[in-house]
Amino acid sequence: SKKQAEKAVHQKKEQSKTKCRKARRRHINLVAEFNHRQRKNIWLETHIWHAKRFHMIKKWGYCLGNSPTEKSYRACYRAMTKHCLLQDLSYYCCLELKGKENELLKQLARICSIDTGLTFQEASCLSGRFEGSLNVYRADRYPEDMLGPVTFIWKPRDGSENRQLWIWVHPALKQDILRELKAIFQCSEPEEICITEPVTTSIQEEKQVEVVMSLGNKRKKEDKEGEKAVPVKKIIGDGTRDPFQSYSWISRTTGIAISDRSMEILRYRLIGPLSNSVLTETLKAASVQTV
Repeated sequence: SKKQAEKAVHQKKEQSKTKCRKARRRHINLVAEFNHRQRKNIWLETHIWHAKRFHMIKKWGYCLGNSPTEKSYRACYRAMTKHCLLQDLSYYCCLELKGKENELLKQLARICSIDTGLTFQEASCLSGRFEGSLNVYRADRYPEDMLGPVTFIWKPRDGSENRQLWIWVHPALKQDILRELKAIFQCSEPEEICITEPVTTSIQEEKQVEVVMSLGNKRKKEDKEGEKAVPVKKIIGDGTRDPFQSYSWISRTTGIAISDRSMEILRYRLIGPLSNSVLTETLKAASVQTV
């Protein structure tokens, strides 16, 4: 029993060595651990902030903040009514369409109806000034077979007949809507295939974590750069897509290209009377230089 007690104390000491605060707070550890821990459930860029203040749930392939751990409901209500409240909606999936405007509108008209109100051809939305929202149906099946609600933003015209459209969908609807878009635009050929470089990087980062955790007191990365070498944070794929799948498709007949931009374009929602003031102070307009 005495030996067992000594063994337990020894194991506890070893464990405390590998998990000391200094080692855990080193940047190289944090970044490598950040990448390693989101292999099954993707983290948003605000994950660490939420994880300290919210009960987290795993849903739709993401790890999301569900309910606050503190009584912050009054503070949130106060922010919405008098100040500004920010929500991270980056788990919503973004599908990007590129091609000739006429061809885009012709096929998109098949998955929505003017009877429901707004369509992709609404003048204020088509100009790129406003975001639109509508319900998407299977091609030529209205009023049956509704897929679900989406929001969309057209990139403002630049004088060319080629346009760019971003469609935002909930992750639970993403695969069905993407499949329908690929069908109506005949986009079957992969335009871009995910390279294996990010996967290799994640494997290297795993080795770095193993090395760091097994070196004891001297937790230094064994390479030429030493302390200066910091792994790059890489988010591979997203909660709704396997990292080895294609993320961009093109049609040889229509020339339309569809790209899955999930987790590449972040999305935030600002609520409250001071939202415009916060945006104005945060975003500084760049000076446009005409050649």
